[in-house]
Amino acid sequence: MSTSTSPETPPPVDKVENAIELQDVVGLSQGQIVRRRFFRHKGALVGLAVLGATIVLALTSVGFGPIPGWWMWTGYETGNPMSNPGGAPTLSVFPPAWGDHPFGQDEIGRDIFARVMHGVQTSLMVMFVIGIVAGVIGVLVGSVAGYFRGGRDTALMRFTDLVITVPTIVIGAVIGKLSGQISAPIFAISLGLILWTTLSRLVRGEFLALREREFVDAARVAGASSRRIIFKHILPNAVGTIIVSTTLLMSSAILLETALSYLGFGIQPPEISLGQMIQQYQQAFSTRPWLFWWPGIFIVIIALSVNFIGDGLRDAFDPRQKRIPSERRMAKAMAQDASVARTGLSPLPQQAGHTNNPTGGFGL
Repeated sequence: MSTSTSPETPPPVDKVENAIELQDVVGLSQGQIVRRRFFRHKGALVGLAVLGATIVLALTSVGFGPIPGWWMWTGYETGNPMSNPGGAPTLSVFPPAWGDHPFGQDEIGRDIFARVMHGVQTSLMVMFVIGIVAGVIGVLVGSVAGYFRGGRDTALMRFTDLVITVPTIVIGAVIGKLSGQISAPIFAISLGLILWTTLSRLVRGEFLALREREFVDAARVAGASSRRIIFKHILPNAVGTIIVSTTLLMSSAILLETALSYLGFGIQPPEISLGQMIQQYQQAFSTRPWLFWWPGIFIVIIALSVNFIGDGLRDAFDPRQKRIPSERRMAKAMAQDASVARTGLSPLPQQAGHTNNPTGGFGL
């Protein structure tokens, strides 16, 4: 028995939401859709702005490499006279004042602002190096295991399971102890060699699903090599998972470096890192807490900013994430749809203008 819907019956809310979302993406490529979704994510934009401002402040204040900065201290000078009793910060909100040592001084007169900026540079460098190294290894291992399956998959996944079973903090402590006076980049590369396991399993799962798609079968029939299929056809379709996972990996990497430096297994003097500063000044927490505050604040700022960016990228690449329209727009769309139903004309535009990548890729 068929039931007829009265023209006056309002359309379902889900139908209207889908129609509004379809209107927003008509005529856009997948890359444009991803960018639009990302820039609509307020948390991601705030995280991107805060992280960018932190990087600019750290690089310009104390300089980078041979390039000098605008700040008067380098953070290594000792014996400077105390601007405030006990080396208290000269920074003041009411009345507004910056002073010569806004973050204060330690017990031998070194400027804490300069040291924190050096620590931010080191921690950011470690974070990016770990992200690059772990990302490359994780993608290679996961793609080979997921595409070829069989013996290669078994061997690679068993090795991955072996690395996973050992706690990361323990491996990192051993690497830090063995590295000794090795520079921060080498330390970061060493950590990147053990932090790829989660990404490799995620990439393997994506490849196991994508290798069965029609466009992969068409590439095989056309005579494409396995290397071309992996890098030209499958990998672009897994880029969303890779980018999001790598971003979140970088957030956890800076916390791992902080923990190892705090335990004494991370960055060693004369290089400066935020975790190392917390370890050095932990005894002064009750008497001079500003020595402990500023490194901790910047660790939280960097970690939260990267997490917010990762959330924005996840929502942008996930087609199941929907942006809920405003009540005014919903009411207008429902009224329009009801009017169309009464006149019998075609409703909101369909997918005729939507451009898709033939292989289903993101077309970034």
